[in-house]
Amino acid sequence: MDLFDWPAISIEENATIRDALTVLDQQAMQIVLVVSEERCLLGTVTDGDIRRGLLRGETLDSSIKLVANATPTVGLDSETEMVWHQHMKRRSLRHLPILNDRKQVVGLYYRKTQVTPRRQNPVVLMLGGLGMRLRPLTETIPKPMLPVGNQPILETIVKHIADQGFTEFYFCINYLGDKIRQYFGDGEKWGIHITYIEESKPMGTAGALSLLPELPGLPLIVMNGDLLTKIDFRSLLDFHAEHQNCVTTCVREYSHQVPYGVIEMEGPYINQLVEKPVYRYFVNAGIYCLSPEVLSSIPQDSFYDMPTLVDALIEEDRKTGGFPLTEYWMDIGHIPDYEQAQADYEVYFK
Repeated sequence: MDLFDWPAISIEENATIRDALTVLDQQAMQIVLVVSEERCLLGTVTDGDIRRGLLRGETLDSSIKLVANATPTVGLDSETEMVWHQHMKRRSLRHLPILNDRKQVVGLYYRKTQVTPRRQNPVVLMLGGLGMRLRPLTETIPKPMLPVGNQPILETIVKHIADQGFTEFYFCINYLGDKIRQYFGDGEKWGIHITYIEESKPMGTAGALSLLPELPGLPLIVMNGDLLTKIDFRSLLDFHAEHQNCVTTCVREYSHQVPYGVIEMEGPYINQLVEKPVYRYFVNAGIYCLSPEVLSSIPQDSFYDMPTLVDALIEEDRKTGGFPLTEYWMDIGHIPDYEQAQADYEVYFK
């Protein structure tokens, strides 16, 4: 157990959900403390709190107080470390804010190390795209192998997933796939096992799943290979199981401001005029969790996109869920995205 320099993970009560996400991403402590000007603890926030708030309709610009846990378990600086440990053990906590007798924060007690359990769920990475929007960078290098920081995009992805206990990977390759195979081999260097699925033709984001050598016995993760993200895949699997979904699609909040006053009319009459409104949506983040039985809905050896699969399952009235991403996420689809990823790497992946 250790005490953490708590001001680095604290925000004030007038902060937004977006502010909390910045702290969660940059500090990687999985908790944010909401404090008053007098340093009194007003609540705690985790990514799970934020996800539940987004599903209720809150936005990234909503007040942090709308999602914070206002009655967290705490320890007192007058207690011994053994008592703090008991508080955490009884409630299966990783963090425990420590307060003085005036309810001011004086520290954060936390488990510094913990054993990462091995996950048997397969991880399928879609790596066969042509990367046309990133030409000329991708004329001789497949997009997942473009360097970001000091290593290829794909290596950053693999390390992040492997660190969460996943070891069984499927690489779906096509365009310049030999370069991926030569670099990663069987995956032993990263403590994983890689099976390669070669597409003889473009098969879309779901079609390649029909080429899996066997039906998995557990839900599988499917992810596009041009994403940089700090997503917690274990939370995704837990969410998928909790809601009994057949497919869970990761979603990201996207906002768009209309640069004009929007007029709502009924016949010749104006009902409302809204000046420069901001519309918010959830957009597809290119990461999915699929239950094994869903694979039987994918046509064999044919082009088939994941959105088509999701639409078909919705038509069949099967449970399809949306998992709001609260962690860092970047879709490297265009040159400006690639340049931004280079700048972000030092902040989020070092």
